Amino acid sequence: MLFSFEAPDGWELDARCRGRDATLFFGPNRFEPKRERLAREAEAKEICRSCPALEPCREYALGQEELYGVWGGLGEADRRTVLLQRQGLHKRAG
Repeated sequence: MLFSFEAPDGWELDARCRGRDATLFFGPNRFEPKRERLAREAEAKEICRSCPALEPCREYALGQEELYGVWGGLGEADRRTVLLQRQGLHKRAG
Protein backbone atom coordinates (compact mmCIF):
# COMPACT_ATOMS: atom_id res chain seq x y z
CA MET A 1 0.00 0.00 0.00
CA LEU A 2 1.42 3.40 -0.98
CA PHE A 3 1.04 6.43 1.23
CA SER A 4 -1.32 9.01 -0.17
CA PHE A 5 -2.96 11.75 1.85
CA GLU A 6 -4.74 15.03 1.12
CA ALA A 7 -4.19 17.89 3.54
CA PRO A 8 -6.40 20.97 3.36
CA ASP A 9 -3.54 23.32 2.42
CA GLY A 10 -1.69 21.06 -0.03
CA TRP A 11 1.62 20.58 1.83
CA GLU A 12 1.37 16.83 1.25
CA LEU A 13 2.10 17.34 -2.45
CA ASP A 14 5.72 18.16 -1.53
CA ALA A 15 6.08 15.48 1.16
CA ARG A 16 8.91 12.98 0.71
CA CYS A 17 6.66 10.16 2.01
CA ARG A 18 4.26 10.63 -0.88
CA GLY A 19 4.12 7.45 -2.96
CA ARG A 20 6.20 5.44 -0.50
CA ASP A 21 5.08 2.26 1.19
CA ALA A 22 2.77 3.35 4.03
CA THR A 23 4.01 0.43 6.15
CA LEU A 24 7.25 2.33 6.69
CA PHE A 25 5.37 5.18 8.39
CA PHE A 26 2.46 3.31 9.99
CA GLY A 27 3.81 -0.17 10.66
CA PRO A 28 2.68 -3.57 9.48
CA ASN A 29 -0.79 -4.98 9.97
CA ARG A 30 0.55 -7.51 12.48
CA PHE A 31 2.51 -7.62 15.71
CA GLU A 32 5.82 -5.80 15.32
CA PRO A 33 8.65 -6.56 17.73
CA LYS A 34 10.09 -3.47 19.41
CA ARG A 35 13.48 -3.78 17.68
CA GLU A 36 11.80 -3.86 14.24
CA ARG A 37 9.49 -0.96 15.14
CA LEU A 38 12.38 1.21 16.30
CA ALA A 39 14.36 0.47 13.12
CA ARG A 40 11.33 1.18 10.91
CA GLU A 41 10.55 4.43 12.73
CA ALA A 42 14.19 5.54 12.48
CA GLU A 43 14.09 5.00 8.72
CA ALA A 44 10.82 6.92 8.42
CA LYS A 45 12.16 9.78 10.56
CA GLU A 46 15.27 9.94 8.38
CA ILE A 47 13.04 10.51 5.33
CA CYS A 48 11.16 13.21 7.24
CA ARG A 49 14.36 14.95 8.31
CA SER A 50 14.97 16.49 4.87
CA CYS A 51 11.32 16.79 3.86
CA PRO A 52 10.13 20.25 2.74
CA ALA A 53 6.75 19.51 4.34
CA LEU A 54 8.17 18.59 7.76
CA GLU A 55 6.70 21.49 9.78
CA PRO A 56 3.17 21.57 8.31
CA CYS A 57 2.99 17.78 8.50
CA ARG A 58 4.06 17.82 12.13
CA GLU A 59 1.61 20.57 13.05
CA TYR A 60 -1.20 18.80 11.21
CA ALA A 61 -0.57 15.59 13.16
CA LEU A 62 -0.36 17.44 16.47
CA GLY A 63 -3.49 19.45 15.71
CA GLN A 64 -5.45 16.35 14.75
CA GLU A 65 -3.93 14.37 17.63
CA GLU A 66 -3.00 11.58 15.23
CA LEU A 67 -2.60 8.41 17.24
CA TYR A 68 -0.58 6.28 14.82
CA GLY A 69 2.43 6.52 12.58
CA VAL A 70 5.35 8.84 11.97
CA TRP A 71 4.24 12.35 10.98
CA GLY A 72 6.58 15.29 10.57
CA GLY A 73 9.48 13.28 11.96
CA LEU A 74 7.62 12.44 15.18
CA GLY A 75 6.50 9.00 16.23
CA GLU A 76 3.52 8.25 18.43
CA ALA A 77 5.36 8.70 21.75
CA ASP A 78 7.13 11.82 20.44
CA ARG A 79 3.80 13.45 19.62
CA ARG A 80 2.33 12.58 23.02
CA THR A 81 5.36 14.24 24.66
CA VAL A 82 5.04 17.41 22.56
CA LEU A 83 1.30 17.64 23.26
CA LEU A 84 1.86 17.22 27.00
CA GLN A 85 4.59 19.87 26.93
CA ARG A 86 2.32 22.28 25.06
CA GLN A 87 -0.51 21.66 27.52
CA GLY A 88 1.86 22.42 30.39
CA LEU A 89 2.96 25.68 28.75
CA HIS A 90 -0.65 26.75 28.20
CA LYS A 91 -1.52 26.03 31.86
CA ARG A 92 1.45 28.12 33.09
CA ALA A 93 0.69 30.98 30.68
CA GLY A 94 -3.04 31.02 31.59
